[in-house]
Amino acid sequence: MGSRYGGLKQIDPVDEQGHIIMDFSIFDAKKAGFEKVVFIIKKENEKDFKEAIGERIAKVMEVAYVYQDLYNLPTGFEVPGERIKPWGTAHAVLSAKDEIDGPFAVINADDYYGREAFQKIFDYLQSHEDDEKYRYAMVGYHLENTLTENGHVARGICEINAQGELVSVTERTRIEKKGQGAAYTEDAGDSWISLPPGTIVSMNMWGFTAGFLTEIEKGFAEFLENGLKENPQKCEYFLPFVVSSLLQEDKACVAVLETADKWYGVTYKEDKPVVEQAVCAMKQAGIYPDRLWGDET
Repeated sequence: MGSRYGGLKQIDPVDEQGHIIMDFSIFDAKKAGFEKVVFIIKKENEKDFKEAIGERIAKVMEVAYVYQDLYNLPTGFEVPGERIKPWGTAHAVLSAKDEIDGPFAVINADDYYGREAFQKIFDYLQSHEDDEKYRYAMVGYHLENTLTENGHVARGICEINAQGELVSVTERTRIEKKGQGAAYTEDAGDSWISLPPGTIVSMNMWGFTAGFLTEIEKGFAEFLENGLKENPQKCEYFLPFVVSSLLQEDKACVAVLETADKWYGVTYKEDKPVVEQAVCAMKQAGIYPDRLWGDET
């Protein structure tokens, strides 16, 4: 549920045919070579979700549903009273562990990533296996291709070494467009720090080997030990947090696969017309057919 958007934005249609952003992601993923989709949802959204997308995707790909459950915690931990917020993206992916037995990609449901991103991450996963380190990948976007005109966004600013590998991801929770560039603030707008064009950011599109699920599980209890003391109602276990820990321990290598594709998303209600116009333009350019899945209703 998008608090800034004002509704379940993941299943809000973006064209006249009733497609949602996820339709386009899955279409691109299938074209790249992916064969299975695991939808991570809240149990209470299951009916709406299946009607909005799940039932039509099941006709063209293998589909599984898993549920991110607030009460799915390691032994010895309990949900703090009054907490309703989920435990974050790493916990969400952990919910899918019984449906994953090989390399996999992770995306946000409400982000449009572009066809190139799926092809690059599929090709990487096909051609790399774990060796003395875990071999992961992340699609990196140019910051200027990921901004909205309608407010601020949170992005993971990436530090990359000369080999094109991820060194660190630093989450900046308030980045805004400033003229032709962008800047972030950490003091509610009292001061701004510029970010140069071409800055590579993470949009939470990752490629992992199956062993990553074991690492998420191992790190969750340690995260809860601290998080429940510091912020019991809102602490979240994020994917970049797990990745960063593995990089610091020198257990993983993350290839950054740069793309010049433009990101589209619906952080704010005002973003929706922009996405609709972009989808229309891509259809007119022949990137997508009018009906992605043939004669679906």
